[in-house]
Amino acid sequence: MEINFNNTFSGQKQPEEKHEKVIILGSGPAGLSAALYAARAELAPLVITGTELGGQASLTFLIENYPGFPDGIGGTDLGQVFQKQAEKFGAKFDYDYVVSVDLSQRPFQVNTYNTHYQADVVIIATGASPNHLGIPGESEFTGKGVSYCATCDGWFFKEKHLIVVGGGDSALEEGLFLTRYASKVEIVHRRDELRAGAILQRRAMENEKIHFTWNTTVAEVMGNGSGIVEAVRLKDTQTQEERLVPADGVFIFIGHTPNTSIFHDQLKMSPAGYIEVDDLMATSVPGVFAAGEAADPHFRQVVTSAGMGAAAAISATRYLEEHAG
Repeated sequence: MEINFNNTFSGQKQPEEKHEKVIILGSGPAGLSAALYAARAELAPLVITGTELGGQASLTFLIENYPGFPDGIGGTDLGQVFQKQAEKFGAKFDYDYVVSVDLSQRPFQVNTYNTHYQADVVIIATGASPNHLGIPGESEFTGKGVSYCATCDGWFFKEKHLIVVGGGDSALEEGLFLTRYASKVEIVHRRDELRAGAILQRRAMENEKIHFTWNTTVAEVMGNGSGIVEAVRLKDTQTQEERLVPADGVFIFIGHTPNTSIFHDQLKMSPAGYIEVDDLMATSVPGVFAAGEAADPHFRQVVTSAGMGAAAAISATRYLEEHAG
């Protein structure tokens, strides 16, 4: 991909130029873990944070399944701990946004709004974003009853009535998980049949806590005076009739979109847009590694992303050692 600075930075001053051994794209658990390991290898990695320091984990009010924190830790707090530890060993941070990347030439070219970077190694940890419904109340109540991760937040809804939106494998898997805590899990699906696999469908149908609401969408999430979810407005897709249903939480599972569009036509990806990596977190381009949810369509957990980030940094260190000079 050819970079045209005159077009990319039209109307702006020429970006500053810098060279880095290791550039890490993304500051979620994968990126910050990679930064720690690369920093301890004395590579002085640069983390370009993007717009969301801490990644998706920073949106979780309390993370209780990350080892080492028996009382749990806030998502934002965990990100800050990760960052502080990485900085202690020499990691650097640029709070900027990547506008273009060229992986076809060496050193690799990474361009932010303010700087033109060259890098010997790039570690991609740009994450994935859960697909949103785009309805009133959804963003307002995210973290206050609206969630995109049952494993992260299910524990907070013991003996509660929950709405699960979706009809695929993820919706049923997460819905079944939520039955460990909730008194009732109501799966709302816009069609009259599920897309999930047969085994998951059977398990869900046989679970006494799970109820199905067919041909229905969630039109609005509503809350109380304390800013906590208390109801949803449901809309029948056939009659267009609407009704209010009391609910303590809304879990949305309509898919994830990996934040990898900037790498299309440069790296080998799955049809869904996840970067394909081998056991060493190496991508299809030598010297480029990927970790976390940008390359993980399966687990999407803080601990697995952190592990992938560590592995990517170790592999990057070995790559640089093998190609020194």
